[in-house]
Amino acid sequence: MIYDIIIIGAGPAGLSAALYAGRAKLRTLLIEKESFGGQVSTTHEVENYPGIAKVTGPELSEYMKQQAISFGVEIIQENVDDLTLDSEIKIVKTYENEFRAKSIILAMGAKPRLAGFENEVKFRSMGVSYCATCDGAFFEGMDIAVIGGGDSAITEALFLTRFAKSIKIIHRRDEFRAAKSLLNRAQEHEKIEFIVNSVVEEAQGNGVLEKLVVRNKITNEQSELDVAGCFVFVGLDPINNLIKDKVNLDDAGYVIAGEDMKTNIPGVFVAGDLRQKPLRQIVTAASDGAIASIMAEKYIEGAE
Repeated sequence: MIYDIIIIGAGPAGLSAALYAGRAKLRTLLIEKESFGGQVSTTHEVENYPGIAKVTGPELSEYMKQQAISFGVEIIQENVDDLTLDSEIKIVKTYENEFRAKSIILAMGAKPRLAGFENEVKFRSMGVSYCATCDGAFFEGMDIAVIGGGDSAITEALFLTRFAKSIKIIHRRDEFRAAKSLLNRAQEHEKIEFIVNSVVEEAQGNGVLEKLVVRNKITNEQSELDVAGCFVFVGLDPINNLIKDKVNLDDAGYVIAGEDMKTNIPGVFVAGDLRQKPLRQIVTAASDGAIASIMAEKYIEGAE
């Protein structure tokens, strides 16, 4: 069987692309290796998706998934191992199967970036986390730290106040990229304290995280924070391991494509956080997915 479209990645971009492809009666396969919804599925609360005042990330992800399924989209949960993109019929290989399609939409997204302090990987899942929704409840009544200064860091710090005794937000600058409304809420919260112009140098502990070594960038002085948890929100890295030598990427590793979502390879499109773009939000990912699906449909019609 040859599909019209194979979509790799089931975050908001992939699910939106699947919805549009399904509605267009295209033979569509959506492949996801982990959780449907991507990063959204690990977000406790979504307040900025138009038309929905407040919803949890997992709920929104499930709504999108079920909507795509309702239009006949085939969904499987497998890990893609290899892609052949430079032929007219594209080939997608997983550990178990090989699939063929006339067009491909790359929607693998991006993953949380490491902060880069010593022993960060050693204490991952042993006190160091990248998902407040997943791990916040483990730190009931404990002192924790959050690293970052953007919307994600402040939003998740506010969520973590439900569990933690106290939260230190550590940011390398004294200015924040987070929205003012979020920042104001955090600054007014009795459980939250800000440590600015500072970076975490090292994590320490006997088997589990017990303290962070923090350096002030201005004075160069070091101090120790006794914390049981450290949540890291310092940006994203594109998930591009399958396509590094196949499509054009920018210096940061994001796929180069215009507003038509076309890559440098005919029949291969990109959508969502994997694309080079100025804003990475749920709504922009969904928009990318819709456009990629429409452009793939036009490509198929022209190729037939």
